[in-house]
Amino acid sequence: MGILEGKVAIVTGASRGIGQAISELFAEEGAKVVCAARTFNEGDHRMLEGSLNRTVELIRAKGGEAKAVTADVSSEDDCIALAQSARDYGPIDILVNNAALSYFQPITELQTNRWFRAFAVDVHGPFMLAKEVLKDMIPRRTGAIINISSGAAIGPGRGPYADKAVRGGTMYGAVKAALERFTQGLAQEVAQYGGITVAAVSPSRVVPTPGTVYHKLVSGMDDPKGEPPIMMARAALLLASEPAEKVNGRVTYSQQILKEFARIDNAVGRGVDSPGSGYSQI
Repeated sequence: MGILEGKVAIVTGASRGIGQAISELFAEEGAKVVCAARTFNEGDHRMLEGSLNRTVELIRAKGGEAKAVTADVSSEDDCIALAQSARDYGPIDILVNNAALSYFQPITELQTNRWFRAFAVDVHGPFMLAKEVLKDMIPRRTGAIINISSGAAIGPGRGPYADKAVRGGTMYGAVKAALERFTQGLAQEVAQYGGITVAAVSPSRVVPTPGTVYHKLVSGMDDPKGEPPIMMARAALLLASEPAEKVNGRVTYSQQILKEFARIDNAVGRGVDSPGSGYSQI
């Protein structure tokens, strides 16, 4: 029996990459997984491979239980409909806010509507979904909300700046920093219920996915400097299954938290051999 046996989990951004890996692992551990994204069929996304159908097929092929729900998490109606669809399985136990939108452009070149769109998906979506699933978690005083953050939340610090290269990551860093602050604020609000976890986890190293390859953050899916998606999946599983008193309010990194809980022997990357964000240190 898996450690999530009988649990109902929603994973957004489940059509590829980290979201796909989390969905597969949660299903292997016994959860009924509602896989959400905008890409339902292979080829629907004009640039990236991966789809909800593929993720669900992979889960079912291994004997797991899952279903695909198309949703735009920037829409409150879609967020409510997603939660309602998940309740076909029963009360929602776990929410993984993984869906993200990023544009890597200097601020002086970034279109205003792209800034708003990124915040709508990366910050407003997690807020709306968290508010909805807490309707199931608070009465039962149990549950977990895991927000997927990024090393982009670690800012460049104050000047003067020896490195004057412009890499276009300010917007993505801003949304992830906001997500981490939201995580700890909500964690403190739900602490009164005793058994609910709200936490955030980032990759210790860049995870090769269709998206990170497209944005040239890694050289390819087999980039030796990258971190396998299973590391993030295992870290999300840890945060979703450990008692709330151990992990509520944590902002952490995949290899850091896995090493801390003795799930891996060696760890590298952010939070281990380099500092994490400010929120990870408080």
